[in-house]
Amino acid sequence: MTDLAPRVELKLLDPRLKAWGGPAYQTAGAAAVDLHACLDAPLAIAAGAPALLIGSGLALHMADPHLAALVLPRSGLGHRAGLVLGNGVGLIDADYVDEIQVSVWNRNPPGGAEIRITPGDRIAQLMFVPVARPVFAVVEAFSQGSDRAGGFGSTGLS
Repeated sequence: MTDLAPRVELKLLDPRLKAWGGPAYQTAGAAAVDLHACLDAPLAIAAGAPALLIGSGLALHMADPHLAALVLPRSGLGHRAGLVLGNGVGLIDADYVDEIQVSVWNRNPPGGAEIRITPGDRIAQLMFVPVARPVFAVVEAFSQGSDRAGGFGSTGLS
């Protein structure tokens, strides 16, 4: 940890996390730490079933409004098995201090492969990001003009 690294208080709510090796950066260049499934028993998620919340066994306190955490899917699980996040990306605000929950969804088509999650499986990852909190100035017209307008393909299709 460098002097420039933000300080985040971490509470281990599930003692099994220590045995499972979490939370920890898996490599020197890793951008995120893995989140483990803190389940009491294996869980089967049917293809196309509604998203489920799984506890991570972690709570944290960032206390800095210029910091947030993102819960992201693990790419291999999504690509190979179809396990993705039910909300796309989870946002953890700096003042949230309860357990981090992971919304998981089996994106396989109904009737497709079920996904089994066992206690301790690494099911998502947590990445910390800086947050810009601008001061808003309500105006009648922008101070600098731009020819850019539209969106959703306004710059071309290829």
